[in-house]
Amino acid sequence: MHVGFVGLGRMGKHMVLRLKAQGFHVAVFNRTPEKVKEMEKLGVAGAYSLRELVQKLDAPRVVWLMVPAGPTVDEMIDRLVPHLAKGDIIVDGGNSYYKDSMRRAAALQAKGFHYLDIGTSGGLGGERHGYCFMAGGEPKAYALVEPVLKVLAAPGGYGHFGTSGAGHFVKMVHNGIEYALLQSYGEGFELLKNAKEFKIDLHRASHVWNRGSVIRSWLLELSEDALSKDGQLDRIGDAIGGGSTGEWTVQTGLEQKTPTPMISTALNARYTTRQPSSFAGKVVAALRNEFGGHDVAPASGESGSAPSLISGVASGVPLKKAKKKA
Repeated sequence: MHVGFVGLGRMGKHMVLRLKAQGFHVAVFNRTPEKVKEMEKLGVAGAYSLRELVQKLDAPRVVWLMVPAGPTVDEMIDRLVPHLAKGDIIVDGGNSYYKDSMRRAAALQAKGFHYLDIGTSGGLGGERHGYCFMAGGEPKAYALVEPVLKVLAAPGGYGHFGTSGAGHFVKMVHNGIEYALLQSYGEGFELLKNAKEFKIDLHRASHVWNRGSVIRSWLLELSEDALSKDGQLDRIGDAIGGGSTGEWTVQTGLEQKTPTPMISTALNARYTTRQPSSFAGKVVAALRNEFGGHDVAPASGESGSAPSLISGVASGVPLKKAKKKA
């Protein structure tokens, strides 16, 4: 079977090598030619244009995109289409918004092409254990691509979930769940860290929890690995990246009127970590001072110790004392 890959990040590169080892004919293209040259040294057919990539594949061609979600996917599809023939299949293996996948599928089907949205999970661990794939699209196209999924996936780790968009919808919800799980672990370890009277060894806690407890998981194994290298995570900043799939999950919950309080809270926590300071926090502190005379901390850079509280003063400006405390 012939498969073309566009995008040679860590996941894409490993998928290509795994398929090659199982006897698939794989051709690759990447925006930066250095990565293509590297794969050629490993015996993979390299291409330096999308036209050349398509020429190296037998029909029906399968072109698997492993590129960032958004305009890049549309750009690659637009550049691919002139070189494809009717019946060829484009796979989007990234984290695209499911409504974008529905739109792309409809446009491609009108031209005689097939489009599969296949959400991919497993991260760097997929290299060792296999990936998890969630597919949407025409059953006929899925059947043609299934041999690829079977080789790349963990045992039982792939499935077809319905019409176009279904695969990326399932992956979106998967990522929303991941947000809440990560935030829960983060808060739990912070509670342990702040229990100064016990001086709890965080790495030991993660190790013990991973042996038989009800919260053991791969994410907790990763926590154990990270804490074994840096017991207090002193070398790691607290700003959390990502956010798109979480936003989509929360927005979908609002559209469905399906409550997602845990995922929403985890998403907001990510945004909070990116703020050097919170103006909302300033407003809340000022209002509490106004209605209740509650103490406020000095602004960053002002005289005095930041952690200390100043009764009725913020940044050296006297604030009113409320007549009644609330």
